[in-house]
Amino acid sequence: MMLSRRVTVMTGILYGAFICIAFLAGYEPGQRIGRDFVYFSWDILKVMPPVFILIGLFEVWVSSKAVEKHCGKDSGFAGFLWAILLAGTAVGGVQMAFPVAYALHKKGARLGMIFTYVGAAAICRIPLTTFEASFLGVKFTVIRWAVSLPLVILAAVFLERYLTVQSYKLPLMEMDK
Repeated sequence: MMLSRRVTVMTGILYGAFICIAFLAGYEPGQRIGRDFVYFSWDILKVMPPVFILIGLFEVWVSSKAVEKHCGKDSGFAGFLWAILLAGTAVGGVQMAFPVAYALHKKGARLGMIFTYVGAAAICRIPLTTFEASFLGVKFTVIRWAVSLPLVILAAVFLERYLTVQSYKLPLMEMDK
């Protein structure tokens, strides 16, 4: 077993032991951590199957040519708009955006588009936006988008340029090589 895997396993064991001891000893903060972990895990497990079905459909239905055309190296500024539109339809939390970002990478999207997609998925998912606008107002939501999205695009451009100069390539998983 590799060292990082051992550290991960040991961390999980220590976490589990801490939660068990907290429940046995009546330690309220530890009990709350354990309950929150269970609730969060349950919420994620409810969202994961539909997300992975949608990702599978994306893999099958969307061609690499289409991704390269709209989000590849020659996509220009329109690619950022495509990444933002795709991010708006993201389901679940931002952690669910990473498998889609990986699928985009495999199909030829450039780094800037991948970074824009992940950043925009944290900012402008449709369910999040409607919830926010109903509680904080449309004006607040528009201002937040107007400030956040240009910053996401700028950060994506700078990161892409920096990583390109460094000759960085995103790794593919072993099964995709």
